[in-house]
Amino acid sequence: MSGKKTNAMRLLDEAGIVYQTLEYPTADGRIDGLSVAGKIGREAERVFKTLVTVSACREHFVFLVPVNRELDLKLAAQAAKQKNIALIPAKTLLPLTGYLHGGCSPVGMKKHFPTFIDESAVLYDAICVSGGRIGINLELSPARLAAHLAASFVDLTGESQTAGHFST
Repeated sequence: MSGKKTNAMRLLDEAGIVYQTLEYPTADGRIDGLSVAGKIGREAERVFKTLVTVSACREHFVFLVPVNRELDLKLAAQAAKQKNIALIPAKTLLPLTGYLHGGCSPVGMKKHFPTFIDESAVLYDAICVSGGRIGINLELSPARLAAHLAASFVDLTGESQTAGHFST
């Protein structure tokens, strides 16, 4: 692996959580989720983007959804037990989480925020999330990730594919 370990990697190491580091080139500027999925050779359904939101009460929440789907803000608000929820402005991501847009990992943010993972993650033995730096994804067990983050699995896209596999 090039460079040093990210904060996310160090925290997963400390917790004894096994992960695989997947590096991808960034020189072409294509760091969107679908491009990353192609570069790391994983199906888009298994590569999850980290979205940070804010409620009307100014509480922050983190949502992980597959890169080929969109976060349903109504479902997100329901999951967080809020009236409504909105994505935070990109300029506030770094000061709030310590991560840059395109490299925001759900692991190792400056502060722990309530976290929710789209329930489709339970269909896979491993999913990919940002490793905390642009150019790095981590592949790991969704169950171990959820346990580490005290996260809940919920339908966040309205495209649930877990019927018969998972109950909310």
